[in-house]
Amino acid sequence: MRLVKIETFANEFVGFVRVTDASGQTGWGQVSTYHSDVTCEILHRQVAPHVLGLEIADQDDCFARVFEREHKFPGSYLCRAVGGVETALWDLRGKAEGVPVTVLLGGTPGPLRAYASSMKRDITPEDEAERFRRLRGEYGFTAFKYRIGAECGRGQDEWEGRTEAIIPAIAGAFKGEDVSLLADANSCYGTEAAIHYGRMLADHGVSHFEEPCPYWELEQTREVTQALADLPIDVTGGEQDCFLPVWKRMIEMRAVDIVQPDILYLGGIGRTLQVARMAEAAGLPVTPHAANLGLVTLFTMHLLRALPNAGKYLEFSIEGLDYYPWQTGLYANDPYRIEDGMATVTDAPGWGVEIAPEWLAKSIYKASEVDA
Repeated sequence: MRLVKIETFANEFVGFVRVTDASGQTGWGQVSTYHSDVTCEILHRQVAPHVLGLEIADQDDCFARVFEREHKFPGSYLCRAVGGVETALWDLRGKAEGVPVTVLLGGTPGPLRAYASSMKRDITPEDEAERFRRLRGEYGFTAFKYRIGAECGRGQDEWEGRTEAIIPAIAGAFKGEDVSLLADANSCYGTEAAIHYGRMLADHGVSHFEEPCPYWELEQTREVTQALADLPIDVTGGEQDCFLPVWKRMIEMRAVDIVQPDILYLGGIGRTLQVARMAEAAGLPVTPHAANLGLVTLFTMHLLRALPNAGKYLEFSIEGLDYYPWQTGLYANDPYRIEDGMATVTDAPGWGVEIAPEWLAKSIYKASEVDA
């Protein structure tokens, strides 16, 4: 396979990528959300020159060489840019073979249990509980995640008393029901506070405690994991990490009970599979981060249907246009239907998604190409 053209369609919040090979086959991918216009510029300057015109026999090796060629720029932006081309290549391959990407990965189409993931901290405990109840009735969700503390909050709450109020409020809203509860601290706490709130969460039936400490402080997170080991609650994390050596260390030291790579923060499906295999060897499940309804959630759906150590559920953002106004009008079809609390990977070739022409027409367009 030889790529001859890479196109990007971007705004500040989202950037789609279309690749074309020498036979004229095309595929769609996406760079990671936020500052996506900047990421797309990096894609054209620092990724496209290393992949265009090459015969790609081993795509993992191809993209590994991009990181080697750009060894002076080993950061998040390069990973986000590589992920755009890499995910588009999977779509191209799926369409060429007439199968969904999950089949290329060794999986099958079918349903996935989804958890309703709240992104809001400006919502009151009462309103969050009411929202979860409504979504359970409308879509059949059986798992819910809410936010505690403040994002990278240095131990502070979003407002005084919110965390102490929301933990019992959500538990009370589902008392006696077979529902899974999750909570996300987004790097808020030091170890002492994280252990305190972890025990409080466990007492109220929460089974998943995400990113309790600053994510870059692996020793702090491990201390929390060890302190809560006798309780029915898992400490989870990893969404922000894009360096494979950090992932290797995190897993070897068992800093968390569940690993949560983000496909687009990490640099694509191939690098995420490397993390998943490291986790599998250590006996750890994978519940990826997928916090919006850009394509990252669809990518995650296909991956989870193929992983032997897939976690219990798919993260599914419940935030609409009031929170993510950039999500409007992205797709010509709907890849994100929830029925009975389940999302479904269809048997459509590739990712099975169509980008809306109207959205593309309004985007910032750029192309890199070589002769076919």
